[in-house]
Amino acid sequence: MPTVLVVDDSDFTRRMMRKTLEANGLEVKEANSGKQALDIYADQPTDLVLLDLLMPIMEGEEVLTRLKEIDPEVRAIICSSNVQSSKQKELVDLGAKDYLIKPAKADILMAAINKALSA
Repeated sequence: MPTVLVVDDSDFTRRMMRKTLEANGLEVKEANSGKQALDIYADQPTDLVLLDLLMPIMEGEEVLTRLKEIDPEVRAIICSSNVQSSKQKELVDLGAKDYLIKPAKADILMAAINKALSA
């Protein structure tokens, strides 16, 4: 069973993503900050990281950069309400597998996850 690390400072968002992911047979770990995400991933890497872009202290872009330092092959999908196409391209160029606009519908989220996990 693939494991997904959901990184978001919103308890509600993490809870909703967990519900969708578990209903689709995925194991879920949660982090409410970039630092917690890095600690969890360094200790036990997951198959995929769903990463919020706008978080206090350490934003998603920095988290992605640091995850790539820990594991150059990390698979991450950015989930953000930031709709700027320049930011989306920048993060995909940085190594994100996809960029979803929150709130993503369950079918769109699962399609992106399945694509990233099969890559």
